[in-house]
Amino acid sequence: MQVSKGEPVWSFATEKKKALYLCLEDSENRIQNRLFDITEDAPPDIHFAVAAGQIGDGLEVQIENFVAEHPETGLIVIDTLQKVCCISYDNAYANDYRDIGVLKKLADKLGVAILLVHHLRKQHDDDPMNMVSGTTGITGAVDSSFVLTKSKRSSNRASLICSGRDIEYRELELEFDSVGHVWQLISDSVETPEDLLDDTVSLVCGYLREHGDFKGRPSELAEKIAKQTGTVTQPNLMSRRLNQHQDELQTFGITYRSFRSNGRRMVELHLQGVDGVGI
Repeated sequence: MQVSKGEPVWSFATEKKKALYLCLEDSENRIQNRLFDITEDAPPDIHFAVAAGQIGDGLEVQIENFVAEHPETGLIVIDTLQKVCCISYDNAYANDYRDIGVLKKLADKLGVAILLVHHLRKQHDDDPMNMVSGTTGITGAVDSSFVLTKSKRSSNRASLICSGRDIEYRELELEFDSVGHVWQLISDSVETPEDLLDDTVSLVCGYLREHGDFKGRPSELAEKIAKQTGTVTQPNLMSRRLNQHQDELQTFGITYRSFRSNGRRMVELHLQGVDGVGI
């Protein structure tokens, strides 16, 4: 709805475009009720459909025909991906990669953004991208992935983890407004990076501020941090987190290097400071 009105989504500007929402698990009554929860005056440039073909079996033609009739279209949402996937059992990874590849090619051809709503696995994973249901063919074929996770199912707070080929990694802290029925932005890791750093990385930043540079095994770093803070972190998790969050470390003037010495995994962290001033 924000895109169809050209209004910001949280703090992100949008370009006013027509939008198509394929809400394939909803009824028309449910869509109408949700709209009334959000607004009393739905914009004319947003369109809805509760049925669509599958990938390779009518969906692409339907989307192309819609864009031909509405050339100002800029956003197409498919909710959910599973509703339009082909059914095949020869190779799950190849199937996922092929299906997403078809939609990616279609988006590029039409000059639109296609947003796929997809489910997460119930099992928790330290890397949120591994929680995406299906094979890695899905996350490998898309341009960007956005994973919404909550620490507790009943919580109204959630984190939106954003990762992609052409976007900077960031985490958005969101809170659901039960009155307006929308997610509100609480904080952004790019604007306030330290507040939203991964817990492990925050501990490393705190340790370096107090003790300076470190060079050694991840297990040694974990032990030192445990003595300082009482927080125990597994060495393999320590290495993984540091590898994942190198950009955030650089924000605080910390350079990170991972290497092997005599067959052992080693890490080196150097505190540079910001603008010549120590952190």
